[in-house]
Amino acid sequence: MPKTTILNAAHHALNARMVDFGGWEMPLHYGSQIGEHHAVRRDCGMFDVSHMCALEIVGPDATPFLSRLLANNVAKLKTPGKALYSPMLNEAGGVVDDLIVHRLSDCRYHMVINAGTAEKDLAWMSGHLADWHLRAELFPMRAGERAVAMIAVQGPNARRKTWEAAPDLRAATESLPPFFGVEVGRMFVATTGYTGEDGFEITLPAGQAEALWQALHKAGAQACGLGARDTLRLEAGMNLYGQDMDENVSPLDAGLAWCVDLASERDFVGKAALLAQGQRAQFLGLKLLEKGVLRAHQKVRTPQGEGEITSGTFSPTLETAIALARLPLGVAAGSAAQVEIRGKWLSAQVVAPPFVRHGKKLA
Repeated sequence: MPKTTILNAAHHALNARMVDFGGWEMPLHYGSQIGEHHAVRRDCGMFDVSHMCALEIVGPDATPFLSRLLANNVAKLKTPGKALYSPMLNEAGGVVDDLIVHRLSDCRYHMVINAGTAEKDLAWMSGHLADWHLRAELFPMRAGERAVAMIAVQGPNARRKTWEAAPDLRAATESLPPFFGVEVGRMFVATTGYTGEDGFEITLPAGQAEALWQALHKAGAQACGLGARDTLRLEAGMNLYGQDMDENVSPLDAGLAWCVDLASERDFVGKAALLAQGQRAQFLGLKLLEKGVLRAHQKVRTPQGEGEITSGTFSPTLETAIALARLPLGVAAGSAAQVEIRGKWLSAQVVAPPFVRHGKKLA
């Protein structure tokens, strides 16, 4: 039996098409995946992301612990609430998970990890805490009295509709810049998201989730499922763990060099392997120039050699097929490529993602 979020009944009440997603019963769409996609780009959509795992890292050694654990450098987080996106690597330089961490103080951090990797991640972090003899504790917020839900509200009108649904949040979040978070009572509200649009990700006690969901729906936020979430994130050029990278893929080959700190003297798990291996592939976008559908694992042919699509979809905003792909070094944005689809090689253009951001077509 798949696990369910606290909002499961609300999804069924809206006639959602439910699917198994990494062991969770989640909504794929509520009738029109493309309509939900456009709602986020043009107005406001909301997603149940309660399957994600929020946790706190608390203790006098919380900062040294994350400094050794993460490829990005938490020392960059000078202001309370500021967020950092980072891969968490194994010793071979592969990606154990990608995550977002907010600094609340030197001794306390808020983190969100992926649903499908949550148990593995928690075991990985706990093991290193013990091995390094550091004074910090992990507090997952997904069970027992610490049960929480997470709702993402995204789109150009996301802030306004969130404040209409929850007026008490406005004072604390109105001046909050992108990639920050703030505690508002028992809620944690972050200006992060997975769509390339403005908005909030709200972590709140599970018992309060349905009331907020219904208030957002009444304010005009369109309920959106996993289908729209995937097309939106791909248009925004955002990686999906397990598809665009995993434990066997270096972040340098997954387009994540920008969030890997190799310049400072700080050591972290996987750094030696990254320095030894270097970058071996490029991570770029593709836009199909002929009729067809781009999907993961399709072969890509370039003058520099062959590559492979890691994520592909039809872009509702661009009205054409797009993809993220691992390509040979030396391939440049703007150059021509070919993709093998059902035994035929179709023409494509290499582009630098994102394809769409804040409603604007960039590719």
